Amino acid sequence: MSLLDRPSGRVPARAPSRPGLRPGTRPGLRAPRLDWWLLGAVAALIVVGTLLVWSATVGRDDLTGGDPQAYLRRQLVNVAVGSVLFVLVLATDHRWIRIVAPVVYLASLVGLVLVLVMGSTINGSRSWIDLGVLSVQPSEFAKLAVVIGMALLVAERAEGSWRRGVRSFEVVGMLVIAGLPAALILLQPDLGTMLVLAATVFGVLAISGAPRRWLVGLAGTGVALAVVAVAAGVLADYQVDRFLAFTDPDLDPRGAGYNTEQARIAVGNGGLFGQGLFDGSQTRAGFVPEQHTDFVFTVAGEELGLVGAGLLIALLGVVVWRALVIATESDDVFGRIAAGGIACWFGFQAFQNIGMCLGIMPVTGVPLPFVSYGGSSMFAGLLAVGLLMNIHLRTHAVAPTRYTAPRRTPAR
Repeated sequence: MSLLDRPSGRVPARAPSRPGLRPGTRPGLRAPRLDWWLLGAVAALIVVGTLLVWSATVGRDDLTGGDPQAYLRRQLVNVAVGSVLFVLVLATDHRWIRIVAPVVYLASLVGLVLVLVMGSTINGSRSWIDLGVLSVQPSEFAKLAVVIGMALLVAERAEGSWRRGVRSFEVVGMLVIAGLPAALILLQPDLGTMLVLAATVFGVLAISGAPRRWLVGLAGTGVALAVVAVAAGVLADYQVDRFLAFTDPDLDPRGAGYNTEQARIAVGNGGLFGQGLFDGSQTRAGFVPEQHTDFVFTVAGEELGLVGAGLLIALLGVVVWRALVIATESDDVFGRIAAGGIACWFGFQAFQNIGMCLGIMPVTGVPLPFVSYGGSSMFAGLLAVGLLMNIHLRTHAVAPTRYTAPRRTPAR
């Protein structure tokens, strides 16, 4: 029982004069029951992530321009803005969330189109829009937009009641919703985000009860398209090199395999308890590229060791676990599918990021949720957590108890 649920111990001396209420009771809603496991895990990830970002940049004058606290301040601003977005979604009535969902989806499409028109190219991918004071990556918000768009489609068809499975035409509609932003992301090209989005869409289809033939067919089609893309030369040379380096990092240790090789060395240096925060040798020397963003987990491995990195993975596991619990407990279709889709998104993206740092997944450049430096990733992640908490509160809301006055027995 949380503190919000505990009775105050004070009982009114007299029964309320309001008609229809029993003596000793007060009208109104009980205090909302927040998911403290989810909030605690996310808060811990943000705190640890901010320290890791600071450690990865404090000695890098080439990044900070001589200001050791530059990235610390920027990340704190990202956390502050993301927290405001979290509170806004948390406090919004769930009916408004469903009304605004199509607007969010359309806005993400507009953002992805603007990226192709006026975006900045970083590391071979045109994924960013430079707004002067900050850069925005619309593909991060597209993940959440696709999840709520697919959930809304199924919820509207089901008219608010949960039933087993979705029909084939609903599966087609869900694939169309996911396909439009996916095509725009491929044009950037951003394979890392595309992999996360594909895994998320597959998870949402499975949660919604799509026929098994669709799931098997989509998995087979995805593998076939990947083979055709490589054979036809659709992928850029650096993207093919990254996949080849994943299969054999020693193939090009100073080129495509450099990131993977240095990441493994950094993680291996940490041992059981690590070299100490701000004391990692690989991190101080700047051997691992993009260590404050895509490879931030290597900082945890080197400076916090197996114990600290394991704790970080455990916290991410708690976030995914609570999202799945919220999905299971939700009593409406939209909440169940949206929460389940967010769990798939966080789970696969964390696996992809940590896997590429350990050499068990190809280097694709996706951030670690709530840990990596970056505004767009932090904003989208905290928006998703706000939606999870909104679904949780709606599921566990206690309606006002209706009291009726005792029936009077006529005197005989």
